Amino acid sequence: MAISMFDRFLTTPEMAAVFDDAAVMQAMFRFEEALASAQAEEGLIPAGAARAIAGACKVQLYDIGAIVDAGRRAGSLAIPLVKELTKTVALYDADAATHVHWGSTSQDVIDTAMVIVTREALALLDDRLRQLSAIMLSLTQQHMDTPVLARTLMQPAQVTSFGFKLAGWLAPLVRSRARLREAAARALQLQLGGAVGTLAVMDQAGPAVVRRTAGSLGLKVADMAWHTQRDEWVRLGLEVAVLTGSLGKIATDLSLMAQGEIGELAEPSGAGRGGSSAMPHKRNPVSAMIALAAFERTPQRAAAILACMGQQHERGLGNWQAELAEWPALFLSADGALAALQEAFAGLTVDAKRMRANIDSLNGLVFAEAASIALASAIGRPAAHALLEQLSGRVVDSGRPLGELLAEHVKNEKKLRDCIDSAALAALFDPIRALASAKRCALEQLSALRTDYPTFLSKNDNP
Repeated sequence: MAISMFDRFLTTPEMAAVFDDAAVMQAMFRFEEALASAQAEEGLIPAGAARAIAGACKVQLYDIGAIVDAGRRAGSLAIPLVKELTKTVALYDADAATHVHWGSTSQDVIDTAMVIVTREALALLDDRLRQLSAIMLSLTQQHMDTPVLARTLMQPAQVTSFGFKLAGWLAPLVRSRARLREAAARALQLQLGGAVGTLAVMDQAGPAVVRRTAGSLGLKVADMAWHTQRDEWVRLGLEVAVLTGSLGKIATDLSLMAQGEIGELAEPSGAGRGGSSAMPHKRNPVSAMIALAAFERTPQRAAAILACMGQQHERGLGNWQAELAEWPALFLSADGALAALQEAFAGLTVDAKRMRANIDSLNGLVFAEAASIALASAIGRPAAHALLEQLSGRVVDSGRPLGELLAEHVKNEKKLRDCIDSAALAALFDPIRALASAKRCALEQLSALRTDYPTFLSKNDNP
């Protein structure tokens, strides 16, 4: 699969190689070789024919571009591929050539090839997820006691723990890794049904040929041909899309926290990374940018493969072909986003001082809710809320800290002075104390992840 330079910008060479034209065609040849071998073992074709076919199933023997061009005219890439394979086998064994692709159909070849290369693509995603999750787990554990602003609707809300924020980024990745494994176990199936999915040409030997072919390729035996039963396959693709969505969320937060005005996080720099052609001072979050760009393309791909499910009768006209064209892009985007974020988090700068400064710059306003609840026991919640709302307005007008204004008010109000402990009141404005519940929640989430997904997150996980 030839991809543009802009596509290459948003993915990795490793994933591009998985879906390269030569790789997909070699997977098609692997199917033909495995099919011939299985049929020979079941006595359907001569053993010598199977050996001759296997000898010709090498992609380097063929003009890939010519096969692709011919496939457009024929309506299927498999048709010219089988034709060229047959001609090559005939050069050495004319009788063997009559047994090429026997009892199979074009969709069997192409679907199985896509399953084979998708298995490799999933292995790449799994390994990158393992590495990124380990890095993020380490950062989560390091920053449980690092206070940072939580923001809702793009505005400062309360103080939380940066470890809590990291745990919230990590958890969907752990779940996606598990879901991808589960979906792959169901979807990575051999496709072999013949013309209309009934294995009619192979008759009684058909099921045995299917088992042998699947075993040779290391694939699951499907209950029946899934030529137009695309549910498990599409679910797998949608899990990849969900993963990319989670990566887009992380990239969004990273880019926002890396803004110069915020300055709480920074991606690695140096060696020309993140620079500007016009502004020497800039340190652009290029990993977040790549992950976001990759994510932006994913919803359309996911929608496209869903739209392709309404296939006609026993073989789709146009929709299956569209699905094939969309499928690799899901993996190219996911791997590009994963690799970019892995690079970012491996060298991430966490500026705890800036995080604290951003909290302090708000003059205690982010502690208003906690203070309101503390006063509610003395004057009731509505009155406490109204008081904190009034004092918050004075903070904005005067620039004085909320804690200072509240302490003065309590001191001047006998009802409050008699029942509110000044030390306890002051403690409400301590960022470390304020993050205690966030830290507890983060630790509970990590514990739950280790319990629910022990294969994917353990106490021994290290970057």
